[in-house]
Amino acid sequence: MELKRKLQRRELVAFFEQQPRCTVVMEACGSAHHWARVLGQLGYEVKLIAPEAVRPFVKRGKKNDAADAAAICTAAMRPDVKFVAVKSAEQQAVLTLHSARTLLVKQQTMLANAMRGLAAEFGLVQPKGKWKLEELVALVENDEAVPGSARRVFAGLLAQFRATAERIVELEAEIVADARENEVARRLATIPGVGPITASLITGTVGEGIQNFRDARHFAAWLGLVPRQFSTGGKTRLGRITKAGNREIRRLLVLGATSMTHRAGAWNSAAGAWVRGLLERRPVRLVTVALANKMARIAWALMARKEVYRPSGRSAPACAVG
Repeated sequence: MELKRKLQRRELVAFFEQQPRCTVVMEACGSAHHWARVLGQLGYEVKLIAPEAVRPFVKRGKKNDAADAAAICTAAMRPDVKFVAVKSAEQQAVLTLHSARTLLVKQQTMLANAMRGLAAEFGLVQPKGKWKLEELVALVENDEAVPGSARRVFAGLLAQFRATAERIVELEAEIVADARENEVARRLATIPGVGPITASLITGTVGEGIQNFRDARHFAAWLGLVPRQFSTGGKTRLGRITKAGNREIRRLLVLGATSMTHRAGAWNSAAGAWVRGLLERRPVRLVTVALANKMARIAWALMARKEVYRPSGRSAPACAVG
């Protein structure tokens, strides 16, 4: 039976209550996880499909709701399609903390850059570092050549910077507390270079969906930590990493890997020896990304097999970056 119906948001639940129970496929974007939970409670089997899997099936020049729905149906019937695990309300609550923290960190950086740029217009500079802003504002206040109106602007920006920094600390404390209560996050935090913030973000983003990745390599590929392929005629050519998938998880893994790479000389384990060997042959940045890839693969193993990280030899403690 083919049924085509355009519904308003307020009509959706009433419509599905009257339909025979079946499989519902939706694009994983916006409020899809919310509606997946709602329809799941009504007895439907709900599957979410990634937008990048749908995009190739949208007819060129016909981008509208009907064309999108047809593309979702076509993509869902492909034998190699991968679905996105439906997130629980608790997972989304944790991700809300991370989203708010990321937003405030960006705003903090913007405030710092604005203050430095404005001060430079009056010939006042300070060394880099967000905690040097206090000294920068002190220079502004003590410089009689700076008009009073400009001084008030700097005072207001500094107050906003301080408030933002305080809120970031509060959010990070909430994230760390949640990570310590979550069994999966505690296991992930045993990986060198993975702190509670990174562990919490991976847990909240992936959760039970780790079963959708058949092996560690596919998980690393989903995070964009594998090289692009330009292969033809049996010749394999690899380029830079794809940078696909979750940008924030990838960023935190690279930050943690950077910290561990700088401490490779004191990292007494097989992984540390592997990093030191790579540093002898490859640039530091390449080694950092390679280590982030390895960390992602280890994270998959710990989540899929419900284990903790057991290094061969003595390992440096987990990095406090994230």
